[in-house]
Amino acid sequence: MRVLLVEDDAMIGKAIQEALQDASYAVDWVPDGRAAVLTLTHQHYDLVLLDLGLPGRDGLEVLADVRNQHNPVPLLVITARDSVEDRVRGLDTGADDYVLKPFEMRELLARMRAVIRRKGGTGRPELSNGQLRLDPVTHEAVVGDAAPVLLTHREFALLQALLVRPGAILSRGELEERIYGWDQEIESNAVEFLIHVLRRKLGSDVIRNVRGAGWMVARGQ
Repeated sequence: MRVLLVEDDAMIGKAIQEALQDASYAVDWVPDGRAAVLTLTHQHYDLVLLDLGLPGRDGLEVLADVRNQHNPVPLLVITARDSVEDRVRGLDTGADDYVLKPFEMRELLARMRAVIRRKGGTGRPELSNGQLRLDPVTHEAVVGDAAPVLLTHREFALLQALLVRPGAILSRGELEERIYGWDQEIESNAVEFLIHVLRRKLGSDVIRNVRGAGWMVARGQ
């Protein structure tokens, strides 16, 4: 999944970016409010992490702009503003959750997963199409009654992108967007290689190729 991180503190931003990449997210990081609005106008994201005390434009203004443009992207505020008034204002403006600094990364990751689940209309922690199950906490995949298989970060990211929308065909470019951030080099034939490895680990029919269009996992029965 692709995440936009909006954070002006270089030390905090770098730490969050690295932690999210370790958790298999593709992360783009911008340091100010104006860059955030511009980026969200031209790029699709699965989730936004938004600081409030930003240069250029305040985070609450950014949040209001995003919702006024009818962008439904899941948005989680991360900030040191700890007053009840600030939290209420942020939630009422359109934030899906609110995390106070300092925080532990495992809590932030859990809140991200919860927000994504709610936006997807499910309370289940696992992604599934009925036959294939993917655990976003352990990064294990299970086919039917077989034993769980541990996936690498990019194997997990690719399979997660497909399982979020079973039955939908994703092109090479769409899958690359969900696996790689701006600062990561896209390797030649990376998507094809990852799909080959996933099929070897989970079965040849787990991911289907749609000639000339891309790849998909079957919709659940």
